[in-house]
Amino acid sequence: MSAALASALAPADLEVLGQARFFSGLDRGQRARVAGLARVVRYPADTRIYSLGDPADDFYVLADGMVRFTLGVGRRDTSAGEIIRRGEVFGWAALVETTQRRIATAYCLTPCAVIALPGAGLAALMEGDHTLGYALMKQLSILLTSELTAFAAG
Repeated sequence: MSAALASALAPADLEVLGQARFFSGLDRGQRARVAGLARVVRYPADTRIYSLGDPADDFYVLADGMVRFTLGVGRRDTSAGEIIRRGEVFGWAALVETTQRRIATAYCLTPCAVIALPGAGLAALMEGDHTLGYALMKQLSILLTSELTAFAAG
């Protein structure tokens, strides 16, 4: 992550996190606890946020810019979820307990700012607040279903 620059959340970043559909089922207090885990990471254009096989540590909300997401399974690559825009999430492998490595690549098409949330921290929040956990797992299920449907459609 040598090309990246990390910082604390600014009010505009908190707004993006609050408006992200993935977190829409959370109440204000739950969103505040999620935001307490977050940091903003900035990447220049033409930079990989992560690549296939990298450790799956963080879950991301795109705060600014455009990211190309390429899902890979075996030798087959697809552009499922092709272009990610402001307020959309990616890096969901960090929320899947049995997934230790990335199964996709996320690449900055433009300069980007992402809200990075540690998967282990989110898992701890979900374990401590089952209502929060249910809301996020429900959103994760929707996200995975849409990604796999797009992948299967080719």
